[in-house]
Amino acid sequence: MTVRLRPHHLLCMLTFIGKGYTPAFTENYIRIATRLSAGEDILVVDGPDDICAPMLDKVDNHCLCDTVTERDRSASAAVEGLLGMSAGAGQSILPDANFLRRMREAFSAGTIREGCVRCEWSPLCTSIAASGFDGVLIASPSC
Repeated sequence: MTVRLRPHHLLCMLTFIGKGYTPAFTENYIRIATRLSAGEDILVVDGPDDICAPMLDKVDNHCLCDTVTERDRSASAAVEGLLGMSAGAGQSILPDANFLRRMREAFSAGTIREGCVRCEWSPLCTSIAASGFDGVLIASPSC
């Protein structure tokens, strides 16, 4: 199977520790983290993805907002610059140990955080990165 992720979730997944907007959102994200840690690949998509799914029926759903779409554009460009490959819709990515290491190193250094601008979770993510990613739920099988 494949996990569908929008570009800014390539950054969010690096620091996910089991906290989220709602219990349903968090439970869904934990299931996705388990799948990614087991070696499922990622298909980058435009707009709402598998992580967004529990939020789509909410009246105040931010997944369709222009600000989130802008985060996707910024995250895609930053990840492309780091990895030297497309991080746009249609790209398949294997989140293996090398991918996670490179992404987390760059995230800690602040070089791929353009997609985090104005995100309410950014302070938590900064703290998790500063801790050496202690407690994150997405890790490759070889980590």
